[in-house]
Amino acid sequence: MMILKMKKEDLPAFLESAKQWGELWGPTTKEEQTAYSKVDGLSQMDLKATRTMIPPKKFLYPPRFTMFDFDEEGFVERTGDVPKRILFGLHPCDIHGILIMDKLFLETYKDPYYAERREKTLLLGHSCIPDDKCMCFATNTDFVAEGFDLFFTDLKMFYLVWVGSSRGHDLVRMRADLFSRNLDKNDILNYTEYRKWKTAQFKAKIDLTGMPDIFELGYNSPVWDELAEKCLSCGQCSMVCPTCNCYNVVDEVELGTVEGTRDRFWDSCMFREYSVVAGGHNFRDKRADRLRLWYTHKLQAFIGEFGKPACVGCGRCVSTCPVDINVATVSKALKEQEVGK
Repeated sequence: MMILKMKKEDLPAFLESAKQWGELWGPTTKEEQTAYSKVDGLSQMDLKATRTMIPPKKFLYPPRFTMFDFDEEGFVERTGDVPKRILFGLHPCDIHGILIMDKLFLETYKDPYYAERREKTLLLGHSCIPDDKCMCFATNTDFVAEGFDLFFTDLKMFYLVWVGSSRGHDLVRMRADLFSRNLDKNDILNYTEYRKWKTAQFKAKIDLTGMPDIFELGYNSPVWDELAEKCLSCGQCSMVCPTCNCYNVVDEVELGTVEGTRDRFWDSCMFREYSVVAGGHNFRDKRADRLRLWYTHKLQAFIGEFGKPACVGCGRCVSTCPVDINVATVSKALKEQEVGK
């Protein structure tokens, strides 16, 4: 992988040239909420924001979209109308989240809707500073070595830029005059010190070692019922999680016709209706069962199948859940067999 150097003052010019490829999107903050927005340039972005409210998966796997239109003659898929986008400012944890989504939507069965959006999206990562909700050190997602087209590490006076794909190379070649390959020992030392400094910034106390065994041992633990008494089953944890991928499909038909659309939209296994099958039976009618499924999938089942958790430690569940149920509190409760008050 090629690593380049760029002066920080040259970033606006680079982003301006990158817009020839597609729309530029970056993190913007309004009324203390950060979201990815379409921007004209760097001046409109908030690169100091810790996390966006909704993860960047929304660009690849929209909250709701039409799969195809149909009538009595047949159906026509909605493809080809996805704009080309450049997402700038992605943090390592969110890139890890997209890698997990890639595994789910592009490997065993290639989802054509996800694949089209993935192909038309460039991922430009940016280093970040953790806050007291960040847990990526516990999931080994605080740094990233793949899954991006370019990654910018802020070393105060300049950027080290990792080139992660051929498309990233194409962007660099558009303004090759802004980049340098002349790295010296001070650059290496600065980067090493940055990694040490970032690791020291984490404040969250969480230990996820041995979680598959803990979940297996605690499957029938009363902790799940205690947590369920607090849980609102609101599904916010699913909506803000970078790796949650449950969805539903519905046909919208024009009244009095046979014309309509088939739409896909985000769903959550935390919702009671999610597990209802034909005949009205519900496999997970109890809130405790749904809560256990959600966390077991993240911290046990996914590890068993793919060798890593389906949690990237972004801290969104911590900042979003109104009753303080999240990866940190659930893992702690299972280990101590006591729900924190």
